[in-house]
Amino acid sequence: MSRSFVYTARPARVVFGRGTIDRLVEEADMLGIERALVLTTDFQAPEGGRLVERLGRRAAGLFTGAVMHTPVAVTETAMKIFEERDADGIVSFGGGSTTGLGKAIALRNDAPQLVIPTSYAGSEMTAIVGQTEDGKKTTLTSPKVLPETVIYDVDFTLSLLPLMTVTSGMNAIAHAVEALYAENANPVLSLMAEEGIRAMVSALPRLAEGSGETDIEARSDALYGAWLCGTCLGLGGVALHHKLCHVLGGSFDLPHAETHTIILPHALTYNAPAIPDAMQRLRRAMDCERPAARLFDIAKQGGAPVALKDLGMPETGIERVADITLDNPYYNPRPLDRQAIVALLRNAWEGGRPEC
Repeated sequence: MSRSFVYTARPARVVFGRGTIDRLVEEADMLGIERALVLTTDFQAPEGGRLVERLGRRAAGLFTGAVMHTPVAVTETAMKIFEERDADGIVSFGGGSTTGLGKAIALRNDAPQLVIPTSYAGSEMTAIVGQTEDGKKTTLTSPKVLPETVIYDVDFTLSLLPLMTVTSGMNAIAHAVEALYAENANPVLSLMAEEGIRAMVSALPRLAEGSGETDIEARSDALYGAWLCGTCLGLGGVALHHKLCHVLGGSFDLPHAETHTIILPHALTYNAPAIPDAMQRLRRAMDCERPAARLFDIAKQGGAPVALKDLGMPETGIERVADITLDNPYYNPRPLDRQAIVALLRNAWEGGRPEC
């Protein structure tokens, strides 16, 4: 069979395993970072403080203001601290919110980034940054925002609560699902996507049972899957699923991972008729005949929300989301039909189970 595609590998150093945080100083030295500003959320401030201690004289300080959707105002505050402390590099510790803040800073000053993920968000493997201002979330791609080094330490994921584990894992799966039919899809990317989905789908039911601190193998599988899924997001591009999530997050300030968890089965159902090859890979990776329904069941059985109304989105917002989506659409394998998108959103708002 004749094939034609373009595959571009993104330069990034990955350090994976248990106890890999012990290499923090060594990895910072390799990047030439002499004064690192450590970023995290208020909730993870204690861990951030311990990283400052590890860095010692290489630490320029700690900023704990990272929040969802990377508001421009927060980035500007962090930038001032970066400059006041004479920082020359970034150490981001946390999930997608913290990684996003580090990338937003790097976009402005090209500072080297070392990321230590504590969830399965996958943002650390992409050259994509999303920012929110005036109620709208916009995204852009730039090599300046791709982190230079990522330290994956399984130990930092052991205490993830079951609910956070499921929603963060579903968010990761979404990256790989769309990579299977994205505009830049290619055979190499499809291999990574299928393997990432397989690893994550295998791990999530085990971890949802609350065995996260003892089932090291499942935690390792999930983090491995998250790395592959994040890589897929960085290389393959996005489609309708991510567009809807970006609109919902920016317009209604809905929680990122939970929104992805809810939308994914419905967006996949919308596109299923146009992606037979991708659906076959999904059936193989999940070992089931109805991938969208399987994803919905994993979320529901794991205690995750499955309806947008449960996140506080008003029913009146459905039409608005459809309008914004069609106003500036992303690439999608199936043409966008307003009536069908409204139906998708309504089913997601009500929490209906897809049958695909």
